[in-house]
Amino acid sequence: MKIVILDGYAANPGDLSWDEVKALGECTIYDRTLPCDVVPRAEGAEIVLTNKTRIEAHHIAALPQLKYIGVLATGYNIVDTEAARQHGVLVTNIPAYSTNSVAQLVFAHLLNIAQQVQHHSEAVHSGRWSHCSDFCFWDMPLLELHGLKMGIVGLGHTGMATARIALGFGMEVYAYTSKSPLQLQSEIHKMELDQLFRECDVVSLHCPLTPATQGLVNAERLQLMKPTAILINTARGPLVDEEALADALNQGKLAAAGLDVLSQEPPKADNPLLTARNCYLTPHIAWGSTAARQRLMQILVDNIQSFLSGHPVNVVNP
Repeated sequence: MKIVILDGYAANPGDLSWDEVKALGECTIYDRTLPCDVVPRAEGAEIVLTNKTRIEAHHIAALPQLKYIGVLATGYNIVDTEAARQHGVLVTNIPAYSTNSVAQLVFAHLLNIAQQVQHHSEAVHSGRWSHCSDFCFWDMPLLELHGLKMGIVGLGHTGMATARIALGFGMEVYAYTSKSPLQLQSEIHKMELDQLFRECDVVSLHCPLTPATQGLVNAERLQLMKPTAILINTARGPLVDEEALADALNQGKLAAAGLDVLSQEPPKADNPLLTARNCYLTPHIAWGSTAARQRLMQILVDNIQSFLSGHPVNVVNP
């Protein structure tokens, strides 16, 4: 069984082991793969594993030995799943491995914005506290989360984990979700999307990227939000119209945004959010905790073993 990993570095930059994957067959691991190298590197492989390297229909057609594509992530839009199905190639993903880590980063961003942690830490290091007349100082409003309305768009594993943390902070939680009110615990209130953007103090995105959700946060929805509201996105970059968000922030129509994902990663130097007012960015790290990546590696092995046994799991193109 020939296994090729096209871009293993992000999931395992050297702190974890590939040994369990290597035990399943002849395994070749590449740190990164350019589009033009997908077919030459995957030639003859029955199993191809990818994180963010795209596998298009023409790649699949050129790999007659291919039987299985394993995506080392939850989102699988990088693979042409329909082309894979037509060629009899099974595609799996890795769901729910980073749930707690992603929810944690939602609140890392939110608490940074609420307490202005980055700003005040930089002020202390610049000497402003040392030269202060009082035992303390702050020069920006400090926000208490208790009693604020938290709006969650998408109530899957990560959305629900985020909701539980919000409830722990004493926030009121509202969700735009396909779940019925009877499926929700009593403290979580179902709300229509535009109403959620209009009424909530914090909006956190946890929905998948689909044609229907691309650009979900556009100029019209940003216009609905309170000027004191905060937007958090740890889901997918293209959910947000970045020009519209930058304009809203720069014009004071929105208080702040905390983003871990952008429409293009790494971002171009002229991405408007890099210079937007009160826009806090992290480089797609929500999934990257050691614990989350260890779970990813274990589920990856389980997925392959299940496929080899004839009982595949986590299939996204049945």
